[in-house]
Amino acid sequence: MGDVVLATVTAGVIRSAGVGVDHSQEVEIGSISKGITGLLYEDAIARGEITRETTLAQALPDLADAPAAGVTLDSLATQRSGLPRLPAQSGMLRRTIDLLRHGTNPYGETVAELMEQTRATPLAKKPRPLYSNLGFELLGHAVAARAELGFAELLTERLARPLGLMSMHAPATANDLRPTAMPGSTKRGRPRDPWVGEAIAPAGGIRAGVTDMARLAAALLDGSAPGAEALRPRKPFMGPLQIGSAWVISALGAKGSGRLMTWHNGGTGGFRSFLGLDRESGTAAVVVSPRSVDVDRHGTRLLESLS
Repeated sequence: MGDVVLATVTAGVIRSAGVGVDHSQEVEIGSISKGITGLLYEDAIARGEITRETTLAQALPDLADAPAAGVTLDSLATQRSGLPRLPAQSGMLRRTIDLLRHGTNPYGETVAELMEQTRATPLAKKPRPLYSNLGFELLGHAVAARAELGFAELLTERLARPLGLMSMHAPATANDLRPTAMPGSTKRGRPRDPWVGEAIAPAGGIRAGVTDMARLAAALLDGSAPGAEALRPRKPFMGPLQIGSAWVISALGAKGSGRLMTWHNGGTGGFRSFLGLDRESGTAAVVVSPRSVDVDRHGTRLLESLS
C-alpha cells in the first residue's frame, strides 16, 4: 500500500506506527471530520443549546432568506436535507481542473462566503439520503453559532481539549498549519496543497495525529467521548447501510455473522483516511495514507483481524 500511518485500539490499549512516514505527524482526516461534527452536534443537544428540530435559519440568521432556511439540523446530520453535495458557485470547473493539474486546494472559503453560496443554492423538492459536504459545513457552523463560538474553537473546547487530543485542530489557512503537518501527494508522489479553509472545516478540514485519532476511537468505545450518541444508528442510508449522526453502520466480516462496523472514511487532494469501530468487541482501527490511495479495504481487514 506504500506510505501509511495506522493505529489500533484493543482492550483500551493503543498502538500506532508509520510505514514510510512519521506516524507522529498530523494528517488530513478528510470527511472523518463529519464524524467529529456529528459528535459536536449530539453534545450540543445534550447541553440544551439545540434540538433535532432546530432549523438552519434559527441557528444561522444569515440564511433566513435561503432556500435551505427551514432545513433541520437533524436532517443535515443524517444526510437527508435535500442539499446538494456542493453549493452553487461559480468557477467550480476551474477549481477542479486546477486541483487535477496543479494540486491546488479547491476550498478555502470563509463562513461569510459559505453563507452567500448557500443562499444561491436550491433545495431538492423531495429530500432523500444524499451525501452532502455542504450540509455538514452548515451543520458544524450552526452548532458553533449556537454555542457562540467559531467551529475551530468549538472543536478545541468541546472535544480536543477534554480528551487530550492536542494535535487535533482545524486550520483556516495554510499559515495555520503546524511544523508537524504531513504533506500529501498523489499516488505517484506529486505534491498536493493542504485542504484548509474556515468553511470546509466541519466537513473535511480537520487535522490530527493518528495516535490522537486512536485516542478518540478509544473514548468512543468506552462512551467517554462527548456526543457518543452520534454512533447510534437512527436512519436508513444507502442500500443496507444505516446512519447515526454522520457515522455509518454496516456489516463487518462474513455475511450473516451479525457483526457490525461503525465507521467513516475521508479523502482530500493528498490523503485517504479510514476510522472503524467494532463496538461489540471494543476494538478500533485507523488508517491514513498521505499518497491518496484507497485505505478502506485495508482498514476494514485490520479491524476484522483485531476482533
